[in-house]
Parts: sequence; C-alpha cells; structure tokens
Amino acid sequence: MKRHPRLCLVALIALSACNMHEPDVASTPVVDPAPASAATPDYAAIVAETARPQEDRAADAMRKPADMLAFAQVQSGMAVVDMLPGAGYFSRLFAGTVGDKGRVMLYVPDELVDKKWVPLEKAEALKDEMANPIVSVAHFPLAGPVPEAMGENFDVVWTSRNYHDFHNVDGFDAKAYNAMVLDLLKPGGIYVVLDHSAPQGAGASATDTTHRIEGEFVRREVESAGFLYDGSSAVLANPEDDGTKGVFDPALKGHTDQFVLRFRKPG
Repeated sequence: MKRHPRLCLVALIALSACNMHEPDVASTPVVDPAPASAATPDYAAIVAETARPQEDRAADAMRKPADMLAFAQVQSGMAVVDMLPGAGYFSRLFAGTVGDKGRVMLYVPDELVDKKWVPLEKAEALKDEMANPIVSVAHFPLAGPVPEAMGENFDVVWTSRNYHDFHNVDGFDAKAYNAMVLDLLKPGGIYVVLDHSAPQGAGASATDTTHRIEGEFVRREVESAGFLYDGSSAVLANPEDDGTKGVFDPALKGHTDQFVLRFRKPG
C-alpha cells in the first residue's frame, strides 16, 4: 500500500508529542519524597552516648528513652521545655539530642516553688550539675502569662508523670494551664503528656491518692485549649496493672501502666 507523505509526517509529529509527555522512567531522576527522614537522630545512640548517672541508665529498660525521644520527635537544634524535670532523667537526654544549637528549659510552676521538696532548687542544682550553656531554668504561674521573650519560642513541651500533680494545685485551671503551654510553642509545635493511667472513667479523681489520671480525660482537657490530638504510644503500657494501686506501691513502682499522648499546636 502506498503511504501518503503528509499522513506519515502527521503520524511522526503525533508520536513525538506522545513521547514528550511520557519520558523514560528509567532515565528520570528519583527524588527522595521525605528527605527529613535522613536527618532523624539515632536515638538509641544518643541514649548510649549521653553522659548520665548510672541510676538513669538502670531505669532505661523501664522508661524506654529512645522510644520516647522518637515519639516526641526531638531533633538537633530544637528548643525543648521539660516541665518539672525532677532528677533530670529526660533533661539530660533532651540536651544530648538537641545539641549545642538547641535549648532545654527546665520549668517549675510558681505554685510549687515553696513545696518542701523544693523543685526550683532542684532544677537550679540540675542546671549546675549539667554545666551546659544550652540549659536554663524558668518559673512562672501554671496559668501564665508566658514571659514575652518565651512566647512561641519552643518546638517541644514535655511533661512526664507530672500532669496529675498539677491537678492537685489549689485553684488549678486545666484549660488555662494547657493554653499556657500552647503559648510557649511555635506553630506546629509538639506537646507530650506522659502519666500513670487511672481506670477508665476515673478522670482526675485519683490524682492525690494513687497519683494517677485517666488518659482520655487528659486528652479532652488538652484539646479544649486548642491543641490537635496527634497520636499516642503504648510503649509504656502494662495491661497487668489495673490502675487501682498507688504508683509507689513496692510491687508496682516503676512498672505502672502509663499513657503517652502527643498533641500539636495548629499552624
């Protein structure tokens, strides 16, 4: 069959146009869709390398520090608030993770400064012991206001086994407290609440007896201040703990059923 030259030319142009829209996949550069994953710290290595007391290291099997750092999404260069840091178990890990370009602030509520367990003095002593210029101490009311220089200044706010204690402060306003945390965080910042689990429906009724609080109750309180719920971790869960015994019971201490909730500031 004789082919018409003009038809062949049209066909050739059409074929070329198709090839322009369908490049050879093998020759197309592949772009990593999640380059941030390459920057994710090696949390296990940080836990192993960070200078910490032997007492802290002995508790690692129960407290799962690498899992907790990963869940809180702490990265190099971040600014972190450790609320009521106690003996500094997580403070040291935060400092080791954020590095020289990050910051760790040890926060003590004004309402607790005069308590017999002297949390502010302990925070100051912890800062001196760590001897790290990125570590600071601050105190102001649970309901704020946040000092102007600290507003929207932090990437992560962390509270471990403390949220229930705040409920024992006279006149505590959970919505105002969580709004204060919201004010500390940058848009998109993360707020993590870790605490001992109370039975379902217990709410805040056991905060001053067994020193527990219900996870779902905490979630509702935090969300009411404007936070977005961002997930939970079951790494510290213990189904053998029914939530009725005190957290200091010798048979249970260190092995309580604990919830870990993550929230995010909108933006």
